[in-house]
Amino acid sequence: MDWLLFLVFFAACAAAGSTGAMFSPGDWYRNLAKPSWTPPDWLFPVAWSILYVCIAASAAMVAPLEGSALAMAFWALQIALNTLWSPVFFGLKKMMAGMIVLSFLWLAVAATLWTFLQLDTLAGMLIAPYLLWVTVAGALNWSVLRLNPSPRPA
Repeated sequence: MDWLLFLVFFAACAAAGSTGAMFSPGDWYRNLAKPSWTPPDWLFPVAWSILYVCIAASAAMVAPLEGSALAMAFWALQIALNTLWSPVFFGLKKMMAGMIVLSFLWLAVAATLWTFLQLDTLAGMLIAPYLLWVTVAGALNWSVLRLNPSPRPA
């Protein structure tokens, strides 16, 4: 793997992840009703750190391959949508808009997984846990939305 290429993709992932720090859950989110299966708070930064390493590594593996343009376009789309979710959900406190972003994110990650698998099996497998995590995040977003039909902004 080209480590410089990995660092460039990891920087993109770190930029996406920084929105989670800039738009943290805060009291507004803590005071919302959540399903009993909500992961503990400490798990989110741990999971995202591991996922971002996998996401960057997979991109570094696929980018230099012939015929990778569509796969890398999907990678760019998913990281843009990933960057958008925290400001929409936590910053603007727009749960339905967050659900819409997450729905498009899920589709973009699924397309990234599919196209990566066509080019490099290991790179595609590195995206699979990300799709699983986004699926859980989508279910959580939907559950919080349903449990809090008209929350008051903090």
